[in-house]
Amino acid sequence: MSTRPRSQSHRMPGRGLIDRTKPLRFQFDGRSYEGFAGDTLASALLANGVRLMGRSFKYHRPRGVLTAGSEEPNALVTVLEDGQHTPNIRATMQELYAGLEARSQNRWPSLGFDVMAVNDYASPFLSAGFYYKTFMWPRAFWERLYEPVIRRAAGLGALSGVADTAVYEKAFAHCDLLVIGAGPSGLIAALSAGRAGADVILVEEDTRLGGRLLADQPLIDGRSGVAWAEGIAKELASLPNVRVMTRTTVTGAYDGGTYGALERVGLHLAPRAELPRECFWRITARRTVLSAGALERPIAHPDNDRPGVMLASGLRAYVARWGVNPGPVVVFSNNDSGLEAARALTRMGVEVAAYVDPRAVPVVEEFPVYAKAQVVGTQGRLGLKTVAIQHAGGISQVDARVLALAGGWNPSVHLACHMNGRPAWSEKIAGFVPVADMVPGLAAAGAASGVFSTAACLADGLKAARAALDDLGIAAPDVPLPLAEDAPYAIAPLWAVDAGGRAWLDFANDVTTKDVALAAQEGFASVEHMKRYTTQGMAPDQGKSSNVGALAVLAEASGQSIPATGTTTFRPPYVPVSIAALGAGGRGQGFAPRRLLTSDAQSRAMGAPMIEAGLWYRPSYYPREGEADWRAACDREVQMVRKCVGVTEVGTLGKIDVQGTDAARFLDFVYSNMMSTLKVGRARYGLMLREDGFVMDDGTCARMSDNHYVVTTTTAAAGLVMRHMEFAHQAFCDELNVRFTSVTETWAQFAIAGPRAAEVLATVCEAPELPFMGCAELEIGGVAGRIFRISFSGEMGYEVAVPTRYGADLFAHLVRAAEALGGGAYGMEALNVLRIEKGFLTHAELDGRVTAEDIGLGRMVSAKKDCIGKGASKRPGLVAAGRAQLVGILPVDPAHEISAGAHLYASDAKPLRENGQGYVTSVGPSPTLGQWIGLGFVDNGRKRHGEVLRLYDGLRGRDVPVQLVDPVFYDPEGGRMRG
Repeated sequence: MSTRPRSQSHRMPGRGLIDRTKPLRFQFDGRSYEGFAGDTLASALLANGVRLMGRSFKYHRPRGVLTAGSEEPNALVTVLEDGQHTPNIRATMQELYAGLEARSQNRWPSLGFDVMAVNDYASPFLSAGFYYKTFMWPRAFWERLYEPVIRRAAGLGALSGVADTAVYEKAFAHCDLLVIGAGPSGLIAALSAGRAGADVILVEEDTRLGGRLLADQPLIDGRSGVAWAEGIAKELASLPNVRVMTRTTVTGAYDGGTYGALERVGLHLAPRAELPRECFWRITARRTVLSAGALERPIAHPDNDRPGVMLASGLRAYVARWGVNPGPVVVFSNNDSGLEAARALTRMGVEVAAYVDPRAVPVVEEFPVYAKAQVVGTQGRLGLKTVAIQHAGGISQVDARVLALAGGWNPSVHLACHMNGRPAWSEKIAGFVPVADMVPGLAAAGAASGVFSTAACLADGLKAARAALDDLGIAAPDVPLPLAEDAPYAIAPLWAVDAGGRAWLDFANDVTTKDVALAAQEGFASVEHMKRYTTQGMAPDQGKSSNVGALAVLAEASGQSIPATGTTTFRPPYVPVSIAALGAGGRGQGFAPRRLLTSDAQSRAMGAPMIEAGLWYRPSYYPREGEADWRAACDREVQMVRKCVGVTEVGTLGKIDVQGTDAARFLDFVYSNMMSTLKVGRARYGLMLREDGFVMDDGTCARMSDNHYVVTTTTAAAGLVMRHMEFAHQAFCDELNVRFTSVTETWAQFAIAGPRAAEVLATVCEAPELPFMGCAELEIGGVAGRIFRISFSGEMGYEVAVPTRYGADLFAHLVRAAEALGGGAYGMEALNVLRIEKGFLTHAELDGRVTAEDIGLGRMVSAKKDCIGKGASKRPGLVAAGRAQLVGILPVDPAHEISAGAHLYASDAKPLRENGQGYVTSVGPSPTLGQWIGLGFVDNGRKRHGEVLRLYDGLRGRDVPVQLVDPVFYDPEGGRMRG
């Protein structure tokens, strides 16, 4: 291993936005190099003369950097940190820091000599779809030979096997306007909205603002684009209503104006234990401006994948921004931006050995021009040496270290397509452009909408911001439009050069023009079929630079136009997102989210063991000194509620805010009972059926105003009910003016139960005289909150709700007030016993197999209206005599325990499946009745009260005689909870 850093001999003196006063040493493949602060790994390697950075996936061909951004398909490396390996990091996005250690991938034993490159010589036998044909026979070979070999060869980088101990975070943000991309259109859009006073979030995946201004550096208002961008950045930073998020990529667009975004927090610094590596954001925006720019595409021609072949846009960035001296350059372009790139490179001191264009372009330039010409080949396996140019006079060989390809620009339409919208083909730019309303509330601007001059981008960004502000009802300020270049964009599409040999489309997956043509020839002419047959666009870059070229080749091969051929489906995420970032905070918790109550810290401090309830952690019981076990604590808490007062958090209940002029009609449709007749200030127990007639969930529905309801669900079914409502609205009644939002985590909610509940409530608010099942909005401890006269215990009860941020303090206050009266907090064990005593149901009973009639609530299916599941619930099999019905269960001997999950048989029957008559769903020790009690289902159970059956639990060794009784054990008239 070399310890002396190699010389940065390929730098342009005095050029670039790097800090040459801060040299940084780093390693790549065991060799030591030097770069500067502001470099990326790719730019630093190029500055050190390193062009070979990786090997292709299939053929292991030598590859160098192609781009300068997150769309990079070739230069994927593994970053090594304290024994951990992070594979598939783009060298173009990995910022340089002192001590960075990176390693190339997909090669053995070394990058320069890769044994697997033998695949390249076997390429005639490894064409597109060969695996579908080859590995079908002999059948016995699959498990013994084919699959093991394929699995060993699959993949690019490799993990170390050491657990990732780094810190990751998740965060949430809301804004009036989200601006995605900080190029000229994004900057001026954010500036306009920021000056208007709107809450603005500006997201940029680069380390600094400016977009293409940093590479192209045009003049804006008489100064460089870099200086103009810096001035705008300073003003945005000074505005308190604007948040600028650099190193952040918006990865997906979702319903309700929600966007996922991945922030690279500490990846540009040496590892620090206290600093998160990444943070995954959920951003909710009222309006969005997509100003993500456009991605340049290559031109396919023979051997266009050698190290040293890159996009002209990437080359301009490496020279202008990072001061890289590429050596002699050939530019091959079919559009005006390529010609401008050649001129700009010449002005910056780069030797342009040739400019090649299939069009009849002017031949008077400072560099040799080959008009009506094409590049037909290259030489130099580990690094470009010469370029073959076919022109009117024949074929010329030109010495060059870099071949810059400029095949046109693809607007970054990906995010606009994430809700299944389809872009439109623009002949003017030979690319796909977004269509209005592909994502509600999102408008594309600048190069993302297909306008490419600096002046046009500025004007389009300003227009998009003004439209968004108008939609938001915010007056737009008078922001003058800066003066900038407004050169027209002209292109003569050239997708591929037919000169024999292999012309590469997808560099990452080794897909050639011949592969795409073969797919069409073999009947895979649908764009989605071609994609899967060839693996085009399925690599980590998702075909950002190659998809449109492949579509054009497919269109020609299948005899269709490009619009008729269509485009592949764009799906989130836009860039790869680490699982650790998505599951931030969940290390060691498995894949399920870990959701905590606002009272969690205090409950743990009080010694409460926590149990999982759905995705939540809830206190099981609150032990006190002298209590030997959970049973003693549970008995005390149950009696405390029955005789005095208890407090518990019930914020895990699903809470859905339903609003709109048709809210009442909609709730009538999804609930089996009437909700439209509910008066303002009252709540009602509700039952919800599935389409097949079975009970899906129960809960309450409170009417806060004429067009505003708050629906609660069971903890287990919160997501299910929300999904059911969304489907019902979209599929059956989308004409109804109604909107619903999950607010489960927006409100912290607490139950106060017991004869002295009103006294505890009086310590936090002046509660009105609410009737049973009444509700009201009022101040609770000086905070806007809600109160419901609801009981899940059978005692006088209230549920109090405040915004989540105040939940911990409110819980502490309520517990202190209850303890002063002789009560206190109670947990899940007591809550379960209290509800069983009253015959109240949870999803232990509502398990998806019962009807309203089975649980004794058949009359809740209203005869006055239709609802989801009503017709199906009347099917003969669901109303036939003999169905299992809800019953209460008591052991004949009060000293016996019973268990949930046990089965019920006739007293003299053997415990066999065919003799089963029912089963037990819930049990608990009732201090009120002095024995264990339970709920369950028994065939024709309501008519069998008083009958004795055999409860058998072979797993726990229980065989107990039990009596069937009414499922309401305590206060059947309900007088105590009604007060």
